[in-house]
Amino acid sequence: MQTNTELARQNMVENQVRPWEVLDARVLDTLRTVRREDFVPPAHRALAFADMALPIGHGEVMLKPVVEGRILQALVLQPGERVLEIGTGSGFLTACMAQLAGSVTSVEMHADLAEAARARLAAAQIRNARVEVAEALHTFSTAETFDAVVVGGAVHALPDRFRAWVRPGGRLFAFVGDSPAMQATLYTRADETRWLQESLFETDLPYLKNAEPPRRFTL
Repeated sequence: MQTNTELARQNMVENQVRPWEVLDARVLDTLRTVRREDFVPPAHRALAFADMALPIGHGEVMLKPVVEGRILQALVLQPGERVLEIGTGSGFLTACMAQLAGSVTSVEMHADLAEAARARLAAAQIRNARVEVAEALHTFSTAETFDAVVVGGAVHALPDRFRAWVRPGGRLFAFVGDSPAMQATLYTRADETRWLQESLFETDLPYLKNAEPPRRFTL
């Protein structure tokens, strides 16, 4: 007999995520397996499976389940691949990517969110994901390149440094543009210099810190 939580999880997958054209069986299985409710702040746990973004502090949100599903499907993560996530947030997407890929490095600028995400990942026995505290647009630095880079908040324009972290053949997922019609965009690095770009859907999310549009002055 299914519990209310299990029924709610199944309804989330079948009645929210799947109708949003998320049909990849591995992605759907991951959303059924990773306990989303364990990554939701306690004050909003009753809304863990709702079709809404949930506040997690510092003006940040936990993405809607349908958006998380579309991200995971677009990236087509494979076992053994290395992922860089910009903006850990609750850690739920981190956990899902860790289940699909080989390893995840996640960067979160807010130390308290990073600490909470680490605790949730440890409790879920996710051992192939690590969370670093850093500001991604200016101070985070790595000599590595990754098979996939995921930007968990919106950017007015995609920073060149994000592209530099993608290996040839790799993918980058980002929400780019102006509110309220930001484009969820998949960039594929064809080789050292050429990129392919695909707009997947429109949405509206909080901007990453320091990635907001420039202020427009009016008289």
